[in-house]
Amino acid sequence: MGRSGLANDDLLHHLRGVQGAHGAEVYGPRVATIRVVSWPWIVLLALAAALLVGAEWPRVSLRVGPDARRARERRRRKAQLKVVRGENDDFVASVQRDLERLPTIDENDRI
Repeated sequence: MGRSGLANDDLLHHLRGVQGAHGAEVYGPRVATIRVVSWPWIVLLALAAALLVGAEWPRVSLRVGPDARRARERRRRKAQLKVVRGENDDFVASVQRDLERLPTIDENDRI
Protein backbone atom coordinates (compact mmCIF):
# COMPACT_ATOMS: atom_id res chain seq x y z
CA MET A 1 0.00 0.00 0.00
CA GLY A 2 1.12 3.50 -0.77
CA ARG A 3 1.12 6.48 1.52
CA SER A 4 -2.44 7.46 0.64
CA GLY A 5 -3.82 4.07 1.62
CA LEU A 6 -4.38 2.90 -1.98
CA ALA A 7 -2.80 -0.25 -3.39
CA ASN A 8 -0.63 0.22 -6.52
CA ASP A 9 -3.33 -1.16 -8.86
CA ASP A 10 -5.93 1.09 -7.26
CA LEU A 11 -3.60 4.06 -7.59
CA LEU A 12 -3.07 3.37 -11.31
CA HIS A 13 -6.82 2.98 -11.82
CA HIS A 14 -7.34 6.19 -9.86
CA LEU A 15 -4.97 8.15 -12.09
CA ARG A 16 -6.06 6.56 -15.40
CA GLY A 17 -7.91 8.89 -17.73
CA VAL A 18 -11.68 8.71 -17.61
CA GLN A 19 -14.06 10.08 -20.21
CA GLY A 20 -15.60 13.24 -18.82
CA ALA A 21 -19.07 14.63 -19.31
CA HIS A 22 -18.18 16.54 -22.49
CA GLY A 23 -15.98 13.88 -24.05
CA ALA A 24 -12.66 15.12 -22.64
CA GLU A 25 -10.43 12.79 -20.64
CA VAL A 26 -10.38 13.61 -16.99
CA TYR A 27 -7.51 12.55 -14.71
CA GLY A 28 -7.67 12.24 -10.96
CA PRO A 29 -10.56 11.35 -8.70
CA ARG A 30 -14.04 11.24 -10.16
CA VAL A 31 -16.10 14.15 -8.99
CA ALA A 32 -19.86 14.31 -9.18
CA THR A 33 -21.32 17.64 -10.23
CA ILE A 34 -24.86 18.88 -10.44
CA ARG A 35 -25.37 20.41 -13.85
CA VAL A 36 -28.94 21.67 -13.74
CA VAL A 37 -31.31 22.06 -10.84
CA SER A 38 -34.84 22.83 -11.92
CA TRP A 39 -36.87 25.52 -10.17
CA PRO A 40 -39.30 23.12 -8.41
CA TRP A 41 -36.36 21.58 -6.54
CA ILE A 42 -35.11 25.00 -5.53
CA VAL A 43 -38.59 25.92 -4.27
CA LEU A 44 -38.78 22.62 -2.40
CA LEU A 45 -35.40 23.32 -0.76
CA ALA A 46 -36.53 26.82 0.23
CA LEU A 47 -39.77 25.43 1.72
CA ALA A 48 -37.83 22.83 3.69
CA ALA A 49 -35.54 25.54 5.07
CA ALA A 50 -38.55 27.69 6.00
CA LEU A 51 -40.19 24.72 7.71
CA LEU A 52 -37.03 24.04 9.70
CA VAL A 53 -36.75 27.66 10.81
CA GLY A 54 -40.46 27.74 11.71
CA ALA A 55 -40.19 24.56 13.77
CA GLU A 56 -37.10 25.73 15.65
CA TRP A 57 -38.15 29.38 16.08
CA PRO A 58 -39.39 29.09 19.69
CA ARG A 59 -36.01 27.77 20.77
CA VAL A 60 -34.03 30.20 18.60
CA SER A 61 -36.07 33.22 19.72
CA LEU A 62 -35.01 32.61 23.32
CA ARG A 63 -31.50 33.61 22.26
CA VAL A 64 -32.00 36.14 19.48
CA GLY A 65 -35.50 37.57 19.89
CA PRO A 66 -36.58 40.83 21.53
CA ASP A 67 -37.33 39.05 24.82
CA ALA A 68 -33.76 37.77 24.88
CA ARG A 69 -32.44 41.33 24.49
CA ARG A 70 -34.60 42.54 27.39
CA ALA A 71 -33.44 39.63 29.54
CA ARG A 72 -29.77 40.38 28.77
CA GLU A 73 -30.27 44.06 29.63
CA ARG A 74 -32.05 43.14 32.86
CA ARG A 75 -29.21 40.80 33.85
CA ARG A 76 -26.71 43.61 33.25
CA ARG A 77 -28.73 46.03 35.38
CA LYS A 78 -29.16 43.47 38.17
CA ALA A 79 -25.42 42.79 38.20
CA GLN A 80 -24.84 46.44 39.11
CA LEU A 81 -27.24 46.44 42.08
CA LYS A 82 -25.91 46.29 45.62
CA VAL A 83 -27.58 45.01 48.79
CA VAL A 84 -27.22 47.52 51.62
CA ARG A 85 -26.95 45.97 55.07
CA GLY A 86 -26.39 47.41 58.52
CA GLU A 87 -29.40 49.70 58.97
CA ASN A 88 -31.68 46.83 59.93
CA ASP A 89 -32.83 48.32 63.26
CA ASP A 90 -34.03 51.57 61.66
CA PHE A 91 -35.90 49.64 58.99
CA VAL A 92 -37.63 47.38 61.52
CA ALA A 93 -38.68 50.37 63.62
CA SER A 94 -40.01 52.17 60.53
CA VAL A 95 -42.08 49.15 59.49
CA GLN A 96 -43.41 48.76 63.02
CA ARG A 97 -44.51 52.43 63.10
CA ASP A 98 -46.20 52.08 59.70
CA LEU A 99 -48.07 48.98 60.84
CA GLU A 100 -49.29 50.70 63.99
CA ARG A 101 -50.64 53.63 61.95
CA LEU A 102 -52.69 51.46 59.61
CA PRO A 103 -56.45 51.60 60.14
CA THR A 104 -57.93 48.38 61.41
CA ILE A 105 -61.36 46.80 61.27
CA ASP A 106 -62.63 44.93 64.27
CA GLU A 107 -64.47 41.66 63.83
CA ASN A 108 -67.68 43.30 65.12
CA ASP A 109 -67.48 46.07 62.50
CA ARG A 110 -67.72 43.66 59.56
CA ILE A 111 -71.02 43.44 57.73
